Amino acid sequence: MKSNFRQEERDEITSLYKEDERPWVIGYSGGKDSTAVLRLVYEALLTLPAAERKKPVFVVSSDTLVETPVVVNLITETILRVNERAIADGLSITAHQVVPKTAETFWVNLIGRGYPAPTRQFRWCTERMKIDPVSEFILDKVASFGEVVVVLGSRMAESNSRAQVMKKHKIDGKRLARHTSLPNAYVYTPIESWSADDVWEFLFSGPAPWGGGHQALFDLYKDSNAGECPLVIDKSTPSCGNSRFGCWVCTVVTQDKAMDGLVESGHTWLKPLQDFRNLLFETTLPENKHKYRHERRRTGKVTVVSKDSSDMKQVLGPYRMSIRKMFLEKLLLIQRQIDESQAGSGVTLITHPELEEIRVLWRIDPLEPDWEDAVPKIYEKVFGVSANWYRGDDDTFSALEADALSGLEGRHEIPKELIMKLIEIELSMEGLAKRAAIFKKIEEVLGQDWGDVAASVERQSARVVQILDRAKEEQDLQGKYGHVNGLLDHAS
Repeated sequence: MKSNFRQEERDEITSLYKEDERPWVIGYSGGKDSTAVLRLVYEALLTLPAAERKKPVFVVSSDTLVETPVVVNLITETILRVNERAIADGLSITAHQVVPKTAETFWVNLIGRGYPAPTRQFRWCTERMKIDPVSEFILDKVASFGEVVVVLGSRMAESNSRAQVMKKHKIDGKRLARHTSLPNAYVYTPIESWSADDVWEFLFSGPAPWGGGHQALFDLYKDSNAGECPLVIDKSTPSCGNSRFGCWVCTVVTQDKAMDGLVESGHTWLKPLQDFRNLLFETTLPENKHKYRHERRRTGKVTVVSKDSSDMKQVLGPYRMSIRKMFLEKLLLIQRQIDESQAGSGVTLITHPELEEIRVLWRIDPLEPDWEDAVPKIYEKVFGVSANWYRGDDDTFSALEADALSGLEGRHEIPKELIMKLIEIELSMEGLAKRAAIFKKIEEVLGQDWGDVAASVERQSARVVQILDRAKEEQDLQGKYGHVNGLLDHAS
């Protein structure tokens, strides 16, 4: 590394910082690249006179609530140090952690709604848990200041695809690029030309300006054999996977090499998390899906798709309620184990607001309503104590009523879930002056595939075959008589 390497970036940073009044938002993921950028900006601003360092700089870190615990601890400590030291140093830097809305967290979607664990084909997690919270933070600053500059640790050497995206949005003759999706937001990448070795050499050139060093970060990389998941601000940002550390529940990849490395290097208290993640991955395998997921989709319909009549595929629905209950109990057992061992002191795997949200979603589940209110029961079974649960006015039914309907189901061959949904419709319309909508709601419920699943699959398959046959017939006719249209057009 040449001797003036650091100074060049510092000079550029101070020049751009003083150029206008647009505040900066530094994306901090806790990894080496974002740490290097945060340090560069911090050190550069320290060289400015006090009168020239008034423009606000916001450091934003996204906590999905399922980040690898050792990474969360590192990020939390850094944010605390930055906020404390920035005040002492007279810098207008404030660090913030953003989290997804409770209704959009990983556990609320997977355990609450029954969403299957994410795969490359159905990656429902990134936008809800990473992009949206950071985007809302940035847009809030845009609303307050008009425009913002987002400072990221993206490097051209990360990947060819990343380099192409960075070049595509670069403004000619400028150091800033247009944000790919957020209006009035511009992107600045001060270390875009650095190599990984450049980053480490810079980090070990001295202590962190906010206090402490970077040895813990280096040890984390060494132990996990990983690269960090970048702060995701748009869909062009590379996703985590392979040897990157990010969400400990990630099932987009076959093997979480980062978690494997941490466990093998001595972080044995993470082993139950590793096992849980592997269980989730097992549910995504095609040969296992029928074991874990409902035959009907959340709409209540059985769906069959096919490219041709010889290859019929049933699209399965959410996780069965019994599976979701099993997931919740296992997760809480791991939490208890961590609490008792104190190895991961302060680690919270699932929050109380998430548990409350799951209660509500289970209660109104479109396929298997949970009238017995199982979440508090599972919690008490695991921890031996009851939490402070919310008691609303919609707890109309209990396990007693559900059991009574189970008896009727056996005698009259009517699914208890069907009766549950019809009763819920009636109660939801109670007291309304106009109840015309009730017939539409009843029709929607009765129109679901409540009967034998095999028979429903057979009916849907026959319908798909009919549609495919008609499409093939139309294609053949077009090929046989298509020239007629040309003749008619020519004649007219």
